[in-house]
Amino acid sequence: MPQRSMLFVPADSERKLAKATGSPADVLILDLEDAVAEARKPEARRLAAAFITAEAARIGPRLYVRINPLDTPFAMADLAAVVLPGLAGIMLPKTRSAADVERLGHGLDALEARAGLAPGSVAIVPVATETAEAMVSMQSYAQIALPRLAGITWGAEDLSAAVGAVSNRDEDGRYSPLYELAGALCLAAAGAAGVAPIDTVHVDFRDRAGLEAACRASRRRGFRGRIAIHPDQVTVINETYSPTPAEIEHAQRIVAAFEANPDAGTLSLDGAMIDRPHLVQARRTLGLAG
Repeated sequence: MPQRSMLFVPADSERKLAKATGSPADVLILDLEDAVAEARKPEARRLAAAFITAEAARIGPRLYVRINPLDTPFAMADLAAVVLPGLAGIMLPKTRSAADVERLGHGLDALEARAGLAPGSVAIVPVATETAEAMVSMQSYAQIALPRLAGITWGAEDLSAAVGAVSNRDEDGRYSPLYELAGALCLAAAGAAGVAPIDTVHVDFRDRAGLEAACRASRRRGFRGRIAIHPDQVTVINETYSPTPAEIEHAQRIVAAFEANPDAGTLSLDGAMIDRPHLVQARRTLGLAG
């Protein structure tokens, strides 16, 4: 399933949940965490569960829920409410290391059995850089087998609070070094784990040009998609993380060249040398094209 766009939807808003059913987002993330005040969390759980039950068959395998962090008193109640037929995955915020993903997986084992779901059917996407501890534990994603892991994303806003930063950006508007590192570590951890790296939010949802530029730079660096915080961002994200016709055609020619020369380590194409890493990238491009 593509993960170009993953749209947050506040789970305590019936209006926004209803609107989300028509979204072209690849994944809908029903949010029980930051978008929901503490007093509204029970209602958000109820509405999220009702939405999954009512809409999963029509929407398909696109429904995730962002629960509250595991070290809060809300997380287990969140999971107990939303692990239902039709739930595709859990987004886990403020992850400290891969051990948190493993711990969540053990809880899902029991909840899937209770709900009559196939073992391992609920995936996990952690937000992997929101705590200071997480920043020095990113190598753990290469050290623990995580069969439920479906992607890794990162966040800069909570990390700023964790380290006491006034802002996560320098005066020129660029991310400060710590947050550039967070994005790079997300890419490396996802690559080591063999899952999709998903880029963080573009917080100014009115800035279409800035979002498009950020997505293009992000895709060049290796990210496969981005979190959306507003429905208007989804179309831009889907377009910019999809291969262009020219990229698809070039990838097809690379694959065809190696298929015609299966024993070759390097080949010449359009006056440039290509080798096995180019073939891997070409196949990935074609996979993203569907």
